[in-house]
Amino acid sequence: MSSTPEQETAYGVHFEAKGTKAPAPPAAVNGHPVAAGRRQAVWPGSPEPLGARFRVDARGVAGTNFALWAGGAEAVEVCLFDDDGSGGQRESRYSLGELTHEIWHGFLPGVRPGRRYGYRVHGRWDPWTGARWNPAKLLLDPCARAVDGDFVLPPEVYGHVRDWPQQHVADTVRDERDSAPYVPKGVVVADDDDWSDDRRPKTAWADTVIYELHVRGFTMRHPGVPERLRGTYAGLAHPAAVEHLTRLGVTAVELLPVHQFAHEDHLLRRGLRNYWGYNSIGYFAPHAGYAATGTRGQQVGEFKRMVRALHAAGIEVILDVVYNHTAEGGELGPTLSLRGIDNRRYYRLADDPRRYTDYTGCGNTLHVVQPNVLRLITDSLRYWVTEMGVDGFRFDLAAALARSMHDVDMLSPFLAVIAQDPVLRRVKLIAEPWDVGSGGYQVGAFPPLWTEWNDRYRDAVRDFWRGALPDVRDLGYRLSGSSDLYAWGGRRPYASVNFVTAHDGFTLRDLVSYGRKHNEANGEGNRDGTDDNRSWNCGAEGPTGDPAVLALRRRQIRNLLTTLLLSTGVPMLVAGDEMGRTQDGNNNAYCQDGAVSWVDWSLLDDPGWRALADLAARLLALRRAHPVLRSRTFFSGRPQSADGLRDLAWFTARGTEMTEADWYAPAATLGMYLSGGDIPQHGPDGRPVTDDSFLVVLHAGDRPLDVTLPGPPWADAYELLVDTSLEEQDAAPGVRSDAGASISVRERSVGVWKVLPGREGEEGDPSSGPGRKTE
Repeated sequence: MSSTPEQETAYGVHFEAKGTKAPAPPAAVNGHPVAAGRRQAVWPGSPEPLGARFRVDARGVAGTNFALWAGGAEAVEVCLFDDDGSGGQRESRYSLGELTHEIWHGFLPGVRPGRRYGYRVHGRWDPWTGARWNPAKLLLDPCARAVDGDFVLPPEVYGHVRDWPQQHVADTVRDERDSAPYVPKGVVVADDDDWSDDRRPKTAWADTVIYELHVRGFTMRHPGVPERLRGTYAGLAHPAAVEHLTRLGVTAVELLPVHQFAHEDHLLRRGLRNYWGYNSIGYFAPHAGYAATGTRGQQVGEFKRMVRALHAAGIEVILDVVYNHTAEGGELGPTLSLRGIDNRRYYRLADDPRRYTDYTGCGNTLHVVQPNVLRLITDSLRYWVTEMGVDGFRFDLAAALARSMHDVDMLSPFLAVIAQDPVLRRVKLIAEPWDVGSGGYQVGAFPPLWTEWNDRYRDAVRDFWRGALPDVRDLGYRLSGSSDLYAWGGRRPYASVNFVTAHDGFTLRDLVSYGRKHNEANGEGNRDGTDDNRSWNCGAEGPTGDPAVLALRRRQIRNLLTTLLLSTGVPMLVAGDEMGRTQDGNNNAYCQDGAVSWVDWSLLDDPGWRALADLAARLLALRRAHPVLRSRTFFSGRPQSADGLRDLAWFTARGTEMTEADWYAPAATLGMYLSGGDIPQHGPDGRPVTDDSFLVVLHAGDRPLDVTLPGPPWADAYELLVDTSLEEQDAAPGVRSDAGASISVRERSVGVWKVLPGREGEEGDPSSGPGRKTE
């Protein structure tokens, strides 16, 4: 490989032969002087904790301790940036001369909260062995607790010469141009909060209802939130936003990523942005773009106040976290942080160390087996719990974190460390139990302590209501807690996070309005997003004026919502689904920061969609009031007392108990009986928990059906609580039917019946079918 003098001049390139040593830190880079003469101003400081920590020492000297793990580096400089009228780019550099256990550290007197900083790390440039040190690139501190500035991606922020003429070797040519003017800086933050006035809700898993929302999208169109606060942490903390959550009855919000993230180059070139935020670059910093009060550390306090406001309303805060990869991408990606600190130990490299092992589909995978990487993740998690007040985490592509050297390993270092950590083992831990690598699908395989997103629940419920299930066996398991997946190792029904929709995919309204994706606005030729939607448009694709189609769609939404909220396990709603939010058929709106993705609060002005929100609140109130609908243990299919009924029983449309043959026969109707007098659990005082009993009849057939209500000993009579065939549910309560009566059930509908007291029957044999715990 060779270059012309003109190319070297234009790009400021650097070639280095394999195995050679990098030169000593230069006196100047691109005209910026290295402050070697100010070395004496750097006190030794401490290697603990990592990051930038302001403190006042025993002598009363105020300053900031800087500590950076950079195991393979040859020199590290901390770079401070001043606000002096020069656009904030005046840079002073200080060498960190102390090295303790691969941590470079030093204390700078006089550096106070609000000061911006970054690092320049010196070392070999040898991409053929994975070494990609480049001191011309200003690096974000992995432990920065606040970030100021936006990530833009001009050629200067790439460690290699991005536009090198020979593209097949471009990543091997070091770019000497200074990136500092183009990259965000870390911000020194004060430690000024002890959380003594905060009261965590500590909601039990079995009582938890999750509401997945986007901090920005939830309030951008909310009329009750002041315009200056919309789209921010302060906006989510506003009483108008919190009131909707409490009225609905959810117990936890699951926030799409709020770690500092960057936008991908291919989106910026198309005039788009990464809206979802699954492109993290700062694991300690709340994303500055969601702050209303400022980005010089104010975002930290604003986030904490949001958490306090939600806690005061009884709502927990769960973060969706992306520790499996970073925004630096593959070998052709920018050099923003970890790549320039120690590429070989932060990332999993392929057999050819120029390349990256990619279990995430995003270009790189963090090397979690490495102790320093594992520490980065666990330090971050503990920070968000102890200093930012959050109550749990949902781990994006968690299977990638559970890989040892290659295979997914449920005894991996990451899972082992979490299990023994006295802080982390006490918070809510949710796995997205898959990644894109070989053997990455691990639903049902995570160990006790973990709860999982259950996509088998999603698929079964979608298929049932679109008429695509051959029988009702799978549905029975999903309704009763997925014991076939989770009844092992002491796991409980709440190991399953039940969901029908999530941020990724169709909204609930689009699920019944579109038969195929419509992602043209993403600019990728409608190639992005899954084609396996398991959706049904009810007879017309997208918007229609046909009243029959519109009525059917609303009924299907009510069916899906009722099924979800009355299933055993932990239900998860997506923000706006309870009021009919649409993305116009886009099932991959990750880059749509606008009306497509934002919650449309004007929908509540439509009586039909308002009635849907009321139904959701009503179902959650029913769930909250009745422990039989949120069982803490798996059903056994047996009586809990000598004169009791089975805790769970299944019925055909004829009112008879399901037999083995019935489970394998084609069917579109299923009755689920939950006995409140036979709940297999005890209260705090040791007494058995008792409740009302319920019958839920789900009918996905396309024609009305006569259904017989089970007679004695199951009940003497029933009271109808919910009938999804009705637009307005106020008409349902109070309708009473005798046990054994035949009632007409409308096509594609759910009926929820409360059992009125009757005779407790003979013990009988346990019924067959799903829901029973099997050892």
